[in-house]
Amino acid sequence: MAKAAVIGSGDSVLVFKAAGVDAFAASDVKKAKEILRSVAKDYAVIFITEELYGSLGDFLKRFNESAYPAILAIPGENGATGYAMEEIKKASERALGVDILFK
Repeated sequence: MAKAAVIGSGDSVLVFKAAGVDAFAASDVKKAKEILRSVAKDYAVIFITEELYGSLGDFLKRFNESAYPAILAIPGENGATGYAMEEIKKASERALGVDILFK
């Protein structure tokens, strides 16, 4: 199960597809949820563009209870919004109890 996938708008996932990562185009949150439900059991890591990731908040919580898949936000076609870094900061603070990354 050491496979990776990416979910995002058509243009933003093309680069990943060229690199051999399974890419799934989702034009909106509803489509992203459908894709995530259908592929979650098949991938160890799933990257989702920030625009979609931010809108999937509560839906993504169900995946936090198991080790796989690890679901990570990445910048989309419009560049980074800072959302992904904020999520990494929160996760590290929860896990470690202190902010060691962004002091």
